[in-house]
Amino acid sequence: MSDSFSARLEAAISALPARFPGPGGAVAVLKDGEVLIRHGWGYANVERRIPFTPSTLFRMCSITKQFTCGTLLDLYDDPSELDGDVDARLPQLDEPSPGLLHLAHNQSGLRDYWAVAMLHGAPIEGYFGDREARRVIDGTRTLQFQPGTSYSYVNQNFRLISDILQDRTGRSFAELLQTSIFNPVGMERAILAAETRAMPDGTVGYEGTVESGFRPAINNVLWTGDAGLGASLDDMIAWERFIDETRDAPDSLYRRLTVPVTFSDGQPAPYGFGLQRSTMFGRDVTMHGGALRGWRSHRLHVASERLSVVVMFNHMSAAQVAAAQILAAALGVPYEPDRSTQQPTALYGTYLERETGLSARVEPAPGGAKLRYLMVPELLEGVSDTRAEAGSVVVRAQDTAEGTEALMERLGENRTGVLTRCDETPGEDIAELAGIYRCEELDEAEVTIELAGGVVYGGFSGILGDGRMEMLQRLARDVWVLPCPRALDHTAPGDWTLAFERQGSSVAAVRVGCWLARDLVYQRV
Repeated sequence: MSDSFSARLEAAISALPARFPGPGGAVAVLKDGEVLIRHGWGYANVERRIPFTPSTLFRMCSITKQFTCGTLLDLYDDPSELDGDVDARLPQLDEPSPGLLHLAHNQSGLRDYWAVAMLHGAPIEGYFGDREARRVIDGTRTLQFQPGTSYSYVNQNFRLISDILQDRTGRSFAELLQTSIFNPVGMERAILAAETRAMPDGTVGYEGTVESGFRPAINNVLWTGDAGLGASLDDMIAWERFIDETRDAPDSLYRRLTVPVTFSDGQPAPYGFGLQRSTMFGRDVTMHGGALRGWRSHRLHVASERLSVVVMFNHMSAAQVAAAQILAAALGVPYEPDRSTQQPTALYGTYLERETGLSARVEPAPGGAKLRYLMVPELLEGVSDTRAEAGSVVVRAQDTAEGTEALMERLGENRTGVLTRCDETPGEDIAELAGIYRCEELDEAEVTIELAGGVVYGGFSGILGDGRMEMLQRLARDVWVLPCPRALDHTAPGDWTLAFERQGSSVAAVRVGCWLARDLVYQRV
């Protein structure tokens, strides 16, 4: 390393514990196949005073998805021969099933099962195992979109892959990971850690902040191909070195995982085989993050630079931001881009997306606007008073005969949504909202709306129990959100949009959805 390169990296690494405070963490940086940084700090378990070291086992969460797909490609040259297995696992689906590659590329059109579990009344910290997963998945009757036409992040896509591989081979998914990935790569400590309640070496994930204090996070999800990998920093270093060592082999595993992927119309897709494909600081990057309550991780690889970064936190700090800051330091580029000062004032307001029924809020923010649509807000740069954008998202106003609307182009999802501005004036009779609403799509799952002392609350019920009542937030006339900041998984579904529909003056139905699980209609009982 040159002196300046080494100094930049050392400064970025040294700043991590203060910028992202918590019980412990670990980081690795590799260049040209050589390990430049291999560092752990703090504690894997603060109660038992177990240090966080490069050999500490860590819950990698959704980073697992690329290893699931790697196992798939190791066993099957043509994954589409498993399409019939997917169909067999969706017994109530009323339309053509997605194929195996649709699952691997998050183009299946399925609604995410951990989000749907909340609609079925799943307790936030209740047990969610094989039986519960099968009940939710088996109940699928419709899709959010036609397979292959769009993108949506769906965890059970990868659970289905691992379940199918187990059934096809007659071997456990843990064994398949060992023989297809861990042994050839040299990931000596890696395991399938399907049980989220504890790690075998005592590592703990923590919730909280410096101000509130950190406490062990409670998780009771059982997961496999979607997020079950347990691995140390040294295991992930072995993966990154394997990627570099096999970079020139045309049929190498990582080359097959990173082959260009398209939608059915030929447009390039930003996700394939459990990996996000993006651009950072002008370079093509393959990457993925992992998250559960108490655990955050991120890995990225820049093939053109032969550069890899891995970050692990056993707390809730943003590992993807830390990885981006380290990458910027390694490349010698500024992390924070110059932001426009243009304010897209014509866009500010509350909308409903016509196609999905989801709420979209555009609010002022430094340098542009904040778009509240996904699980977490997206920061958009202002281009003009009628246009704001960031990455593959563009929001722009348009005038129609019915009034001002907006178009939201989500290029990464291969779709454009029409945003209809909501009537934000107060005045409707909120007492008319109270009642029980039932969804035929979800095996008669219900949402109960009640007024408690004049305040509107709502809660979901279904095959997994009765969920907690949450205070609803009014966005506009007959448009409310039910906040879900804590759920079975992390990142949680976020806000559920509840768009009430009237027949005359009476409320007859409510359209419920979040980005992970959209467009579900509940009829008033």
